[in-house]
Amino acid sequence: MLQETPVYDRLVAERGDIPAQVRSEADRLQRQLGQALRLIPAARLDAPPPAPGPPAPHTAP
Repeated sequence: MLQETPVYDRLVAERGDIPAQVRSEADRLQRQLGQALRLIPAARLDAPPPAPGPPAPHTAP
């Protein structure tokens, strides 16, 4: 782990521990994503992507 310095301590006191806040938010988002992915049936994850529709007609400017 990094050694804390007086400058870092002062920044944390003034601005908060931004790296810790970012880690916490990333963990929360990862948990949410995991929950959302568990809701998707496994068959849909293995299914091929839908076929593209017909091309849009080209119009002259």
